[in-house]
Amino acid sequence: MLSILIVDDDTILCGLLQEFLRAEGFSVAAAHKGEEGLAKALSGEYALIVLDRAMPDMSGFKILHQLRSKSKVPVVIISAQGNENERIRGLELGADDYLPKPFNPRELSARIRSIFRRIAPVSAQKSEPPPKSTVDDIEIDRPMRMAFKNGQPIKLTASEFEILELLLKTPGEIVSREEITTEVLGRPIGLYDRSADVHISNLRKKLGPHFNGGDRIKTVRGLGYRYASLPAKSAQSN
Repeated sequence: MLSILIVDDDTILCGLLQEFLRAEGFSVAAAHKGEEGLAKALSGEYALIVLDRAMPDMSGFKILHQLRSKSKVPVVIISAQGNENERIRGLELGADDYLPKPFNPRELSARIRSIFRRIAPVSAQKSEPPPKSTVDDIEIDRPMRMAFKNGQPIKLTASEFEILELLLKTPGEIVSREEITTEVLGRPIGLYDRSADVHISNLRKKLGPHFNGGDRIKTVRGLGYRYASLPAKSAQSN
């Protein structure tokens, strides 16, 4: 049974979400203070964290920032502050998803299941030889769900890893924002949905440019993004 931690000072909401998610088949615990929530989130006992943006003793974004420095556990931010800038900031800090309050618990459950579907193959493939793929100086290890640059691990969130893997499947070809949103984030793209753009921006920062200064991920205006692989000779000379 997958374990979820809800970090929210609203005890009534926590109780309702715990009841609903348990009925959906999850094991659910709650923390009502920021420090307590951070400690539990870092314990390694939980497969996913549902984190309130506005905790009274410690900002949800501060909790997320500290959590991301030590853990890749998936995080869904829930917040009454659902404006675009807040959502973008949450994603930039490493959240896997952002759900404005009030929301239907079924939508939260759907988003949680979408994240778990992406990470579920990890345990199922542990006993198999790890299939890897390399593009330029970037290597993807799928069973370990890790990416490496020149042999050094890159700290990516679950969503960032999935997007990078998607781009590297067909380097040079365009991947649409809609494809990223539906295949990786598990939902239809909204009219003003910039989640894919924020994740791409984070990926660019973490990957850095090619050794020759060129962009690794290029924007194709009105269409999407593509991974700009180096010519074979240039890549070998690095």
